Amino acid sequence: MRLNRTGDLIDAHEYPATTEELIEAYGDQTIDHPNGSEQVGDVFARAGSETYTCPDDARHALLSALGHEAVGRRYYSDRDVSTFGEDGPEQVSF
Repeated sequence: MRLNRTGDLIDAHEYPATTEELIEAYGDQTIDHPNGSEQVGDVFARAGSETYTCPDDARHALLSALGHEAVGRRYYSDRDVSTFGEDGPEQVSF
């Protein structure tokens, strides 16, 4: 996933800042991910109305509110436990 310039813009923004201020300032920026792209304004709108005290808070909110398309294979986990009666998967070394 590429934040393009959005990460730098969020870092340079003056804080505290509200969700609405960040949408107004950077809402038209695009975030590219493996299955498409999203507008920053749409992503922040899903995060809800918040006041961010620092760039890290805003960045975490942005990344947390990305749609499932940005995550990769949906419902995939290589960390599932073996069920009762199974020996489990063979160990693989990468």
